[in-house]
Amino acid sequence: MAFACSVAGLIGLASGAMAEPLRVLSLDQCADQYVLALVPEATLALSPRADDADSRMRIAARDHRQVRPTLEAAIGFRPDVVVRYWGGDQRLLDHLERRGQRVVTLSDASDFDAIRANIRVVARALAVSGRGEALISRMDQRLLAARSVSGSRGAALYLTAGGFTAGAGTLMDGMLQAAGFENATERPGFGPVSVERIALTPPARFVLGFFDQVRADWRGPGRHPVVRRAASGRTVTRLPASVLTCPAWFAADGVAMIAARRP
Repeated sequence: MAFACSVAGLIGLASGAMAEPLRVLSLDQCADQYVLALVPEATLALSPRADDADSRMRIAARDHRQVRPTLEAAIGFRPDVVVRYWGGDQRLLDHLERRGQRVVTLSDASDFDAIRANIRVVARALAVSGRGEALISRMDQRLLAARSVSGSRGAALYLTAGGFTAGAGTLMDGMLQAAGFENATERPGFGPVSVERIALTPPARFVLGFFDQVRADWRGPGRHPVVRRAASGRTVTRLPASVLTCPAWFAADGVAMIAARRP
């Protein structure tokens, strides 16, 4: 009888161990978005910026701990899976590699296909592939709805408060095209836009980004009075930082914002 009780107790302990939630360490704000959307019930250790104003999932982040992305934090937390975009110091990354720890690194997605791939990679590592497909489906429905109302709408210049724009080969270029606009930026990649250029040849339309961060780049070229006057009456929309700081499914929300409004 005592033996049977002992066996039952061991089985109960084993079942309890198996029922423990997944432990996931996120090393930066972009990774935070993915783990919060895919495994909110897991035991999460998020980055210190998880609940900042430019975090899309900032409200959900408040229910979870935040840790610095360091070796000491990883040792103390003992994660089952580590998710990162750019975060983690070299000591931590070396430690994870030596231990053969499961680390998922997001790619620098420059189009929606790459975002779909990122979602699938993270969802597979967290054993929630179905949730990943559901997230992709919601993103694709958002894009489809934006295309149905956009049509061909001419060219628009994307401009940040810091005075930068984004050309071919960037996610913003894909977002503009998905919303029915041509990209007024001719050079590929990211680059500055001079106040002089805007003063002499103002674009027909502007899509502004990061202007909601009032303390960031408050003296940047994008906030120059000349630019402000040029954009007056020509601004399609102002995209919040929360849809721009991470290449994720909510880029489709930005597309919807661009497609929904005309200057």
